[in-house]
Amino acid sequence: MPKFSILDLAPVPEGKGPGDALRNTIDLARHADSMSYTRYWLAEHHNMIGIASAATAVIIGQVAAATKRIRVGAGGVMLPNHAPLVIAEQFGTLAELFPNRIDLGLGRAPGTDQRTSRALRVQPGEAENFPNDVLELQAYLAPAAPEQTLRAVPGAGTNIPLWILGSSHYGATLAAMLGLPYAFASHFAPDALMSALQIYRERFKPSEQLRASYAMVGLNVFAAETDEEAKRLFTSAQQRALGIVQGDRGLLPPPVDDMDKLWQPIDMARVGRMLACSIVGSHSSVREGLERFIARTQADEYIVASAIHDHAARVRSYEILDEVIRDAGLAR
Repeated sequence: MPKFSILDLAPVPEGKGPGDALRNTIDLARHADSMSYTRYWLAEHHNMIGIASAATAVIIGQVAAATKRIRVGAGGVMLPNHAPLVIAEQFGTLAELFPNRIDLGLGRAPGTDQRTSRALRVQPGEAENFPNDVLELQAYLAPAAPEQTLRAVPGAGTNIPLWILGSSHYGATLAAMLGLPYAFASHFAPDALMSALQIYRERFKPSEQLRASYAMVGLNVFAAETDEEAKRLFTSAQQRALGIVQGDRGLLPPPVDDMDKLWQPIDMARVGRMLACSIVGSHSSVREGLERFIARTQADEYIVASAIHDHAARVRSYEILDEVIRDAGLAR
């Protein structure tokens, strides 16, 4: 049976601010802690007014402090933006404070635009060092050798589980080569999902961290009491995706009754392609969609994003999904 987890981008809804978004994150995490979800992950983004999780390690610490059981981590940290030693110290600190509850997913993309990358002091071509940076970070988190003069304190000996994140064959190949778990970002970039999973599984080499391949797949779920209400909630994500394809990354808009008033057919097709891995509907519809998606992907774990404008409706969506998971015998 697969596991299920939550990916929270700490969306900032229209009419609210980053503080509201972060408080919503902590509240949702508390609810998730009492449900069947395995992990609660947050992602690093910069210079995006609609996403409040830029200081990823900080909010991970707040979420971990507000919960008791659920694993908390990064999905992910964009490693080219940071020195591996700094990430080892940050997440080593989290691991010491919250033993056996911290995950560290690593991405190669900058998580922002070129101007912001320059403001972050990221050197051109830094992403090409990603494989070596992963190995360096892994070494900092391993037990320190007696003669080792450079250590992550905290960090050394925590052996925090590392994940490779991606939306292409590159990440799948690297994760397989390093023997690390792989998370595919199909919640917004699904095109290469099946071929990447195949590459990862076929090329996987066992490591000290992982003896067999382990794939996580991103999925959008918008659940409500009726199919009609779920479809209306989904229009917030559709509007945000429309903004992305049109070059406008704004706040998360409230739902609308008719998307046809907002997009042209070509935009509708592009948004549909971006959000292809989405399940929208009532309890029964979500169950049917989830069963089809599981049968198609056969992933070990699914991480669910839900860009819903109203916080209470977002919490309820995850509650309905949890009910579906339990009723279908998928809870672990």
